[in-house]
Amino acid sequence: MATELLKPRFPAWPSNSAPALPDADPHPRPRWLARGVAQGIRAFARAFTGVRATWRGVAPEATPTVYFANHTSHGDFVLLWSVLPAALRARTRPVAAADYWLGSRLRRFIGEQVFQALLIDRERGADTRGPNPVQSMARCLRTGQSLILFPEGTRNTGEARLLPFKGGLFHLAQACPNARLVPVWIDNLGRVLPKGSLVPVPLACSVVFGEPLVRQAGESKAGFLARAEAALLALAETNETAATRG
Repeated sequence: MATELLKPRFPAWPSNSAPALPDADPHPRPRWLARGVAQGIRAFARAFTGVRATWRGVAPEATPTVYFANHTSHGDFVLLWSVLPAALRARTRPVAAADYWLGSRLRRFIGEQVFQALLIDRERGADTRGPNPVQSMARCLRTGQSLILFPEGTRNTGEARLLPFKGGLFHLAQACPNARLVPVWIDNLGRVLPKGSLVPVPLACSVVFGEPLVRQAGESKAGFLARAEAALLALAETNETAATRG
């Protein structure tokens, strides 16, 4: 991989630290422990799934990026994160549901300290106090970080390939027009770790990165989200075609 692809184009937070998260664990574990657990989870995920990463029409770059992907399993962001080059993993944070990842001490440790997730309140309404999710995501991008985002808003356990996208991706694109919006299709992980399952099933998985989506001037939210959904579905079809020929 060419070295110039990984040169930062925006300010980055130091590799040995991370921005403080709101309502952080009052009893954090040592950073060396979090780093060790992260590497262990990555090694297990890659070995267990035999994951194959493919970059189509896009290259890995150390510039603020929103990797927006389909969502069928709690392991989705782990698999996507695990296939990023090391220089990108260090600056990429998953956007995750606070109600789930703060549900136990173990999940909180993994979410906050291992993956440095940006935890958001999925139930936040217009009259709810607390940080606005889009503003929190935009703040991360403006400080040189990248995000893993699931625009469906929840895991898709049905027959449809995608659930309708929420508006967050559109509003984030408005707030951070210089950030790259990279579609990512994650294949087969829903069967490896289905909803409610504690024991994963060993199956081959793939992660396909596609050409960045560019918001068009004056584009409506509905039009933008329709193109974002179409970009993911096109990656799914391309991946299926490649698997059939392979």
